[in-house]
Amino acid sequence: MAFEELKEHTEDIQKQAKEYIENSVAYYKLWGFKVAMKSTTMILKFLLIALSLSMVLLFCSIAGAFAIGEALNSNALGFLIVGGIYLVITGLLFLVKDKVVEGPILEKFSEIFFND
Repeated sequence: MAFEELKEHTEDIQKQAKEYIENSVAYYKLWGFKVAMKSTTMILKFLLIALSLSMVLLFCSIAGAFAIGEALNSNALGFLIVGGIYLVITGLLFLVKDKVVEGPILEKFSEIFFND
């Protein structure tokens, strides 16, 4: 009789353990989906904003280059000056890339992955 009770308890424990594992797997699948979707939508929003700003910057740069060229009576010189300005900005961004780019991105993704 004691063996019968022990067998029933063992079967209950196995059933509960199986349910726990199935529920845990389902939870982590949902959590992974949530994190993946948050990350994907954040990247998509960033790319759309970057594309829009790039278009604005492109047209403003062309207009600025023509304006400088008009003032100096040389369109080529206007475009070279605008290109030089972008070269200086690129150099400065290269020097501070860790603080400006990697830090905020790492912080945002850490917030998504570990705070939810």
